[in-house]
Amino acid sequence: MDLKDIQELIKFVAKSGATEVDLEIDNIKILIKSPPKKKRGEVDEITTIIQQAPAQVVAAPLVAASPDAASVAKTAAPSPDDESNYITVKASMIGTFYRSASPENPPFAGVGDTIKEGDTICIIEAMKLFNEIESEVSGSIVKVLVDDATPIEFDQPLFLVDPS
Repeated sequence: MDLKDIQELIKFVAKSGATEVDLEIDNIKILIKSPPKKKRGEVDEITTIIQQAPAQVVAAPLVAASPDAASVAKTAAPSPDDESNYITVKASMIGTFYRSASPENPPFAGVGDTIKEGDTICIIEAMKLFNEIESEVSGSIVKVLVDDATPIEFDQPLFLVDPS
């Protein structure tokens, strides 16, 4: 279920006159509440709460069927200092990721930039609201993991930061 589907669901609930809808689809819970119908000409206010349940990851044991498979498994394993020294900055909500406030403006943060706690590093648009996302860590940005103006999920990695 993507952002467009959720927006359509909200519009449907608003038109239907229902005051509360509670759905659970896959690992996403959606609760839509709207106050009783207003008099003609007044605008209804709708509250939407979306939660994504933590995904359960089940690891399957790696079984080497041949010497070639074992060598492939060894070469595919990441080196310990590859990304283990970096802090991953993750999305705090679902929405659309933007690196700058507008296409004409420079990005808030890019590869090589030094950021400190509280600096705005990106914007996430959710339900037509533009939320400035502030860094919770200090360091240097090593990698931007998401393209500009793309949909993102809750807890999706956005940046790799070197804290040193």
